[in-house]
Amino acid sequence: MLLNQEHPDYTYALRSADGRQAKVNEQILRQSFILMPDELVEAWPVAAIEQLQPAHLEAVLALGPSLVLLGTGERQSFPSAAAMATCLTRGVGMEAMTNAAAARTYNVLASEGRKVALAMILSGTD
Repeated sequence: MLLNQEHPDYTYALRSADGRQAKVNEQILRQSFILMPDELVEAWPVAAIEQLQPAHLEAVLALGPSLVLLGTGERQSFPSAAAMATCLTRGVGMEAMTNAAAARTYNVLASEGRKVALAMILSGTD
């Protein structure tokens, strides 16, 4: 059977992710980051869900997503109510999930042309 690799019609493709690292295109990332189909913000300064403050989400919201997927590491954790409110009061949905689940969900939504942002927390100690 002949297989052809499809190339997405956007700039950044998430190839893999776990609690310690992620692969965007051919680049291995080991620090938390923000990803949209045509934007990559490296070194997002959040190393654990407990550190996430509303101000950290400003960098995500500045990209203009309609939905934020929050990858919380190997285990699903939830941000503070204040962090959630930062998105919700602006009409932007937020979903928290493991990094692997966030990666799968991001790829599906990005392939559909949605304005989705992935904010992925990488700690290296999960």
